[in-house]
Amino acid sequence: MPLPLPIARLTFNQFTNNTFSKVKGLSLSMVTASSGGGGAFTTLKERVSFDKEIKKSKFIAIAAPISDEPSAFSFLSEVRESRATHNCWAYKIGDQFRSNDDGEPSGTAGKPIQSAIESSGIDRVMVVVIRYFGGIKLGTGGLVRAYGGVAAECLKNGQTCLVKSKVPMGLEVTFDLLGVLYHQLQSFQAEDIKQDYDTGKDNVTIVTFKVDLQHWWFCLNLIHALGAFSKFLYFYV
Repeated sequence: MPLPLPIARLTFNQFTNNTFSKVKGLSLSMVTASSGGGGAFTTLKERVSFDKEIKKSKFIAIAAPISDEPSAFSFLSEVRESRATHNCWAYKIGDQFRSNDDGEPSGTAGKPIQSAIESSGIDRVMVVVIRYFGGIKLGTGGLVRAYGGVAAECLKNGQTCLVKSKVPMGLEVTFDLLGVLYHQLQSFQAEDIKQDYDTGKDNVTIVTFKVDLQHWWFCLNLIHALGAFSKFLYFYV
């Protein structure tokens, strides 16, 4: 199981400048979290809807948490109404946005829905706004206000939760330090812990795992637990 090539090799005195040192018997690699630069993000706990009649047109907004583009289009296929005049939508996944006016004048439906998502601060979410035309035209400004407004109200009514991104990490560690390592991983609620049993040269093995992004500083605690600061630690981004 190859690890990423190091981009830095720094002494312990440089550790306090957001870097790492190396400890006896242990080196570390880190890969930044994917999708939006890592960190935690806020998303919806569950599906939520909101409807409103505007000048005899009925607007129904439905929002749901999504994980990727396939899940977004699966949700769209599920909720779209074939008898409706328009099924307009937008979604956000990290830095990725997509929107669609579904026959409404360009920029009057999908973009306002997208703006509502951006203003809400909610990530990994899709909003579909279904319109049943009531016979009265709303005009460009009216459409923007209608689609953006019902999307915003829908998101406002939803329950949100904070999702912590997981950072994949790997440690090259001597067998005699495995007990200390696994104890530390348990303390920091590491997930997907795997050991590469094919390694073993020089009494060293590789352990990979995932931790919440804010817990990557646990390495400092691990260094203290192992009680050595004389060598290098490899830090990867």
